[in-house]
Amino acid sequence: MTTPLAAIRARIAHAVAIARRPANDIALVAVSKTRGVEQIAPLIAEGQRVFGENRVQEADAKWPALQEAHPDLQLHLVGQLQSNKAEEAVRRFDYIHSLDRLSLLTALAKAMDKAGRQVPLFVQVNIGSEAQKGGCAIEALPTLLTEARAAALPVIGLMCVPPADLEAAPFFALLAKLADEHGLPSRSMGMSDDFETAIMLGATHVRVGSALFGERI
Repeated sequence: MTTPLAAIRARIAHAVAIARRPANDIALVAVSKTRGVEQIAPLIAEGQRVFGENRVQEADAKWPALQEAHPDLQLHLVGQLQSNKAEEAVRRFDYIHSLDRLSLLTALAKAMDKAGRQVPLFVQVNIGSEAQKGGCAIEALPTLLTEARAAALPVIGLMCVPPADLEAAPFFALLAKLADEHGLPSRSMGMSDDFETAIMLGATHVRVGSALFGERI
């Protein structure tokens, strides 16, 4: 019987082949927010090593023992980050996908300096200009990136969550264009319903939750 993880990996491989990209171009981030260790452990046993969480507190509650048992695990923060949680985020996570404002940039720079640890960052872009969503406004992106580089922060790419009620492809294409314009190689885009489209349009990290774990009850 094919497992959900095997099925997602097969779909990623198919999309990568159609897009004529290298097979190792895509990082599958298994988004385990609200999922217990009993749901995460089978994916680890099956070889999944990259996971995503939305909140620092939740990650602190369930990941220390898993990381101790599996030192090769990679943990990504894919949810919004409050500036006062920057130190905890730098300590716990290997990647942060949600840099979106100057105050958070300052907090992360201080946290990384204090910890002596550089955590690769994605700038989250409010790609659909939605008032209810986090993310840097498109027009504010150049300034944020200039400030990040001045602070020697390791920004490696851009991240987005397109509007839920619109076709995602144009928003993925726009994010890829912005990443290219700013010389950023990584693009965190695509979730359970649209990751194949994202791969076709240049995603390097896809964030898949419900397709791996099932719908949340």
